[in-house]
Amino acid sequence: MREHGLASYAAHSDQSLGREFEEPFKDERLTFERDRDRIIHCAAFRRMEYKTQVFVNHEGDYYRTRLTHSLEVAQIARGIGRNLHLNEDLVEALALSHDLGHTPFGHTGEHVLKRLMKDYGGFEHNQQSLRIVELLEQRYPGFDGLNLSWETREGIIKHSSDYDQAGKEAIQPYHPEQRATLEAQIIDLADEIAYNNHDIDDGLKAGYITLKDLEEVELWQQTYLMIGKKFSGLDDKRHILQTISYLIGDLMRDLVNTTTENLQNHNISTLEDIRRQPENLVSFSSQMAELNQQLKKFLYRRLYRHSKVERMRVKAERFMTLLFENYMENPTLLPERHQLRFEKYGTERVICDYIASMTDRYAQDEYKKLYEPFERA
Repeated sequence: MREHGLASYAAHSDQSLGREFEEPFKDERLTFERDRDRIIHCAAFRRMEYKTQVFVNHEGDYYRTRLTHSLEVAQIARGIGRNLHLNEDLVEALALSHDLGHTPFGHTGEHVLKRLMKDYGGFEHNQQSLRIVELLEQRYPGFDGLNLSWETREGIIKHSSDYDQAGKEAIQPYHPEQRATLEAQIIDLADEIAYNNHDIDDGLKAGYITLKDLEEVELWQQTYLMIGKKFSGLDDKRHILQTISYLIGDLMRDLVNTTTENLQNHNISTLEDIRRQPENLVSFSSQMAELNQQLKKFLYRRLYRHSKVERMRVKAERFMTLLFENYMENPTLLPERHQLRFEKYGTERVICDYIASMTDRYAQDEYKKLYEPFERA
């Protein structure tokens, strides 16, 4: 079966390099459609509901989690992919899987495990995402992992952002000399659009940033003022939410228009043309990139380094470190099914897998069980 209406340079299911393991299928779903469905039904996807984006889960039900963030990335990425006539199933599969390997407590957890694992092969969340879909999920007869298509696995390991980028060794089996598909390239910037704009929403809701603070951010302020003129008399809540909605739309539109120009300027007509490019073709215009960078710097300075966020970061770093050290000294504290992996993968890596898979709540509960004497084991 083949998708219809896709651009000639899109990823087509019938041209996929296939899966690692042959298996009989019970229905006629397309390759990337099946990948998306397997990702949605895996345990690591469900655990993202209780993993930190910026605010720890217990701080409030309103705030984004890794799961809601991934759903928002998927929504944005599919809109971009549709306008570029790309394969929306592959776009969605990559958007929903791009954070599977994230630790509890956001980037703090990743930094802790990276430090603790530096002598044992390191830790990086894209590599962990790939490890989950290739090995750690156990759902199907005959193989470990989800047995996703080559293109989906390639997109997972080649995902990059300001915070994350897999090393050359990890990318080696996936042709590091080649550009990823446009479907994969979209995820990098759809991720950015989602977390920049929705972190504004969460930051305002928490009171960590204010509308007065945001006046210094040109991209925000020009859109905020435009909404005020377009819809006079809006209350603050609707005004903020409409500003965020229009901002997302403007960023998506700029990305689609700029990427279309890039494709035309480079005479792109096939997927092979995409793969031969020295740089990604999915991009913002230079003007929008500059405005977006200003927003990112503002959020880093005023939200991600806010004193209350920092307090949680320090606490999370302390008890994740203690969990790792305690498990290293007493590996039999891990559930038996994990202990059975020690010989094959090494004690340190199995402990790392175990901690990385934890939700915020589970990690906090484990800490209590190990260090509070009257807590049930």
